[in-house]
Amino acid sequence: MSFTLAIVGRPNVGKSTLFNRLVGKRLALVDDQPGVTRDLREGDARLGDLRFIVIDSAGLELADDDSLQGRMRRLTERAVEEADICLFVIDARAGVTAADEIFADILRRKNAHVIVAANKSEGAAGDAGALEAWSLGLGEPVRISAEHGEGMDDLYRILVPLADAFEEKAALNAPDVNVDVSDNEDEDAYQPPTKAKPLQLAVIGRPNAGKSTLINKIIGEERLLTGPEAGITRDAISVRTEFMGTPMRIFDTAGMRRKSKIDNKLEKLSVADGLRAVRFAEVVVVLLDVDIPFEQQDLRIADFAETEGRAVVVAANKWDLEEDKAHKLNDLREAFERLLPQLRGAPLVTVSAKTGKGLDRLHAAILKAHAVWNRRVTTAKLNQWLGAMTEAHPPPAPGGRRIKLRYMTQVKTRPPAFVVMCNHADKLPDSYSRYLVNGLRNDFDMPGTPIRLTFRDQGDKNPFKDKKWFTPSRLRKHTDNKGKFD
Repeated sequence: MSFTLAIVGRPNVGKSTLFNRLVGKRLALVDDQPGVTRDLREGDARLGDLRFIVIDSAGLELADDDSLQGRMRRLTERAVEEADICLFVIDARAGVTAADEIFADILRRKNAHVIVAANKSEGAAGDAGALEAWSLGLGEPVRISAEHGEGMDDLYRILVPLADAFEEKAALNAPDVNVDVSDNEDEDAYQPPTKAKPLQLAVIGRPNAGKSTLINKIIGEERLLTGPEAGITRDAISVRTEFMGTPMRIFDTAGMRRKSKIDNKLEKLSVADGLRAVRFAEVVVVLLDVDIPFEQQDLRIADFAETEGRAVVVAANKWDLEEDKAHKLNDLREAFERLLPQLRGAPLVTVSAKTGKGLDRLHAAILKAHAVWNRRVTTAKLNQWLGAMTEAHPPPAPGGRRIKLRYMTQVKTRPPAFVVMCNHADKLPDSYSRYLVNGLRNDFDMPGTPIRLTFRDQGDKNPFKDKKWFTPSRLRKHTDNKGKFD
């Protein structure tokens, strides 16, 4: 990545549409309603042969207090200061407004490289607004249509000379990195996260549980918009960081309410975006409010993460406000084991997103859950274990016909998946499958992670019936050699 490009402008001028155009995916939510984007969203953009980081920002508002709009504006201004190039988008059909002139003056002071883009310039309706953009005093405006992809070649020609300068500057400041790679590395060994392949972490939960505050505390800066209002986060925002030395890509998701309470189209899009982030994640942190833990929606969210096959860590937030901590912790553990038996053994940690207390426990729980999620057990150990389990508790005999579990192997990791070859697989009860899954958790140290166990029917045929044996018997060996010594 040679440079960073921040897209800024008034609400509803097409910033998120342009962001999606540059990254080539519908990552940002787009709607006719102004003010959809609230957080800063980063993406890997490509324009011709240029590769760079693009940042989608909230619409600039004329507010400088502690209101939601004021906090959104301060967040956008910080992105402008940190970005290498700022793309100031105006609505060519609406023309240059008084707010555009105020923001142009702010950008002129905060960023050395500002490009004006007159969006919605397709057709004759945008001609007047594109000409009026000259009055902002930020150089020649580029006419684009983010919706239809027009003007991208003109934007490319403007970015190329700037990209070359930033690439030379980055090459001079790049540190030397020496990486040792072992030649005798075990392919089945657990590979810890690296900068090239960071751990994918999603933080999910009900509205106002403190998800954005927790991520801000992890990364050490006010990167995500927070506040007392519920439902501030709308997009599933991803942030790359190092959490106590571990490279991670953390997804902040919108709060998920019960489906019956969602009557807003925008909230439906936000929840769908959060569910999509869970599917991209490796480890999911289900964040609870310690005052009202394990409500029905919390249970649904945790069950969804388990159904998707993700490693789950349950974190109880706002622990600093709890007075009787020992009694509350016992209640949390009892409720967790009773209400979420499918996640038995999953880590349960207490944190305070506001003060940062408990983040070390959360980090350790995430790493352990990730390691268990990647665990592989050899076939020899599995079959030895299967023999001991069937001997201790034999499978049932429906209709007087004994079910034989012949062979077991692990076919997948992330999450661990096992296949057992047997006869009469359709008659094996679910209770026996749970017996084996619980045994796998206890004997191979796989607490909390989803385990997939499949029984494959081989019928009653002998697997060695058609096998050809090439090892001669002792008698045949002597008779074959008899003529050689005569």
